[in-house]
Amino acid sequence: MTLFRPATGEVRAKGVHSVTNAVLHPWMQEQLLDILANEGGRKKDTCPREKRREATPYHQWETWLGWRLSDRYPPVRMILIWDNLAGHRSDAMVRWLFEHGIMPLYTPLGGSWLNMAESMQRILVRRALSGQYPQTPEHIISWLEQTVIGWNQDPTPFVWNGKRRERRQRARLRRLAGSGAALLSYAR
Repeated sequence: MTLFRPATGEVRAKGVHSVTNAVLHPWMQEQLLDILANEGGRKKDTCPREKRREATPYHQWETWLGWRLSDRYPPVRMILIWDNLAGHRSDAMVRWLFEHGIMPLYTPLGGSWLNMAESMQRILVRRALSGQYPQTPEHIISWLEQTVIGWNQDPTPFVWNGKRRERRQRARLRRLAGSGAALLSYAR
């Protein structure tokens, strides 16, 4: 199981033999609470609702969700991007996320954010298993978890730099009379 934060490159991972909801949800909840606590947040929001309404632009979230978030849940403190599996959309899990100020954002399978997380997993697996010949699943789990520890000592942030970005960059160039020369034109 992997939880990846592209902006910092930090990875949280746990090796398991199967990823059922009974295994995934408790681990995910533990990790998310730890992240919120380490980000200077509180595990339980003790701020009165009136003060939260004044301090947070709830109308943005109300429009997105289609309900009055401010009457039911604490302010949004984190956006969690994950795939659209049925277990991730279970009532209990979604309610837990909202109760802790976490907004789930579901992407379609094969979405760009999932591709980024899967790229991170491929990097870790390649580093962990390169030149190794595991004999048991426990060897694989141990090597992967050790690789994550090593990665987090000097993580590499991921920056979106795909083909679409290249096309946008080329579109900003203003060609000069068919020559190879160009001027940058900044879109406003």
